[in-house]
Amino acid sequence: MPNTYSKMYCQAVFAVKYRKAVIQDSFKSELYAVIGNLINETGAKTLIVNGHFDHVHCLFRFFPKQAISEIMKNAKSKSSKWLNESKLLEHRFEWQSGFSSFTYSEKEIAGVFNYVKNQEIHHQKMTFREEYPMMLKAHNVEFSPEYLFKELE
Repeated sequence: MPNTYSKMYCQAVFAVKYRKAVIQDSFKSELYAVIGNLINETGAKTLIVNGHFDHVHCLFRFFPKQAISEIMKNAKSKSSKWLNESKLLEHRFEWQSGFSSFTYSEKEIAGVFNYVKNQEIHHQKMTFREEYPMMLKAHNVEFSPEYLFKELE
């Protein structure tokens, strides 16, 4: 679109189904690279993908014609397919349904980038289950705690 100018940034966060700690050191770098490439495949621009054993953070730039839900649908569905086809785990892998997304201004990106980059250190102090509601509250996102995590049945 001529004369359309934008610079929009998003951090998306999603968890492994049942919050199982299955993202292993042996393949996490490759998984994060796959997710980043899948985000780029949509036309968005990945800045960093990182996480911990049970969740992933993606920081990317996107454009007005793109829906964050479509970017995440592509990244989550194809990365779980990649994990299952790669047989890196003994059982079937699934992401929990849904995700959260937060937008940032240009001046906030360096701080968010470092936060995503340092997930291992960050989670030595706090679990994802503790952190996630705090993130939602910090962004004034309304939520029902009983729906945040799907429990193992």
